[in-house]
Amino acid sequence: MADNLSVAQRLDRLPVTALHMAIFALCALGLFADIAEVALSNAFSGIFLAAPYHVSRGELSLLLASVFAGGAVGAPAFGWVADRYGRQIALQVALAVLAVSSLAVAASGNVATMTAFRFISGLALGGYPPLTAAYLSDLLPPLRRGMLMMLCAALAFLGAPAIILMIRWLTPIAPWGIEGWRWALIFGSACSAVTAVLFFLVPESPRWLAAVGRTAKADEACRRFERSAGMSSPPAGAFPPVVALNASGFRALAADRASLRRTSLLGALYMLGPWATIGFPLLSAAVMVQKGFHVSDSLLFAGLTMFGPTLGISAASSFIDRVPRRLALVACAIVMVAMGLVFAISTALTPLIVTGVVFNLASAVYSAVLSLYATELLPTHLRASATAGVWGLGRVVSALVPIALLPLLGGYGPLAMFMVISLALLVSLTLIWVAGPPGRERRPVD
Repeated sequence: MADNLSVAQRLDRLPVTALHMAIFALCALGLFADIAEVALSNAFSGIFLAAPYHVSRGELSLLLASVFAGGAVGAPAFGWVADRYGRQIALQVALAVLAVSSLAVAASGNVATMTAFRFISGLALGGYPPLTAAYLSDLLPPLRRGMLMMLCAALAFLGAPAIILMIRWLTPIAPWGIEGWRWALIFGSACSAVTAVLFFLVPESPRWLAAVGRTAKADEACRRFERSAGMSSPPAGAFPPVVALNASGFRALAADRASLRRTSLLGALYMLGPWATIGFPLLSAAVMVQKGFHVSDSLLFAGLTMFGPTLGISAASSFIDRVPRRLALVACAIVMVAMGLVFAISTALTPLIVTGVVFNLASAVYSAVLSLYATELLPTHLRASATAGVWGLGRVVSALVPIALLPLLGGYGPLAMFMVISLALLVSLTLIWVAGPPGRERRPVD
């Protein structure tokens, strides 16, 4: 055994351990709650337009946009916390905010109050996914990083159909006189709270600890992973000294031209992506209602099509580390363009469900690969801030998506809406192919 390995080298030589899998499970559970909460907006778009609510389209647009507006603020804020104070504390705070705000939304008596508390939920919903990606990228062995991060997303995406089908099941029952969508929020709050507490049981990222100069803590955390793998650790103090970085987060990003260029490209992709990855799942139930289907049919459609992400990401995880990241992103964008346009012109339930499943499948794989691609391109001391920052830009656009697309759907129909979605996807795939740097599949991150 070499005694002079750095913390990063010690992490990269490890197999996947039980401790890795425990962290994987926690991240997946928290992301399950996160995605379930975002999917609630899909249910809201169908529920509140119909009886007995009859919410105006303007009020509904603000309600749907509020969670993404919160994410635009929360993502960069939590990213800064993660690079400054650690991945673990940032994840726990995000989950705690989500748990409390979800209960407040469940107790809300009117749409205005719901909108305010959904904005607060959005602070956490915007921050948690990029924090998870940064944390897992720091820890997972290079040869299994892509597969495990994709599987984490696949399991988490089950939150979307689970929450939609839960609402469909509980709505006619309304246990103790509480509407089904309120029970869904209570369930999401409980998942978030439990996950936040369980994060106390796992270590901080040794790679981040080493990057900020907390060498002894980095060694201690690294030893936990080595013990879990049944591998010996270097003698105390044998690892090479680490030069602590004086700056992290946005200030350091501004001084690093190569990372700044990459972050700018990623920012453009994250601003273009939501027109498809958010626009379709968010408004597909509303499209179904406009096509003449009953609300229960639209909720059934939404629930079934949301199994697409789990199926697609699970399948992609088996080969994602052998396919260039850019090629995977371009292929997903092409599939989404084709399926979206077919969905727009279809009127029968079966082809709508099939195209919806495939679109959501490709959309989820695109989002998961883009997150993986982004975290791999950036160094440890910038990873959380930069990825959360571009995620926040995506949330700004996500907040505008229902405001722009819902009136377009009402005034000009599904085809006009999907033409906008297709244009955003075509610009994205052009940027990826022409300007995107190669990914770091099966290679260590910096």
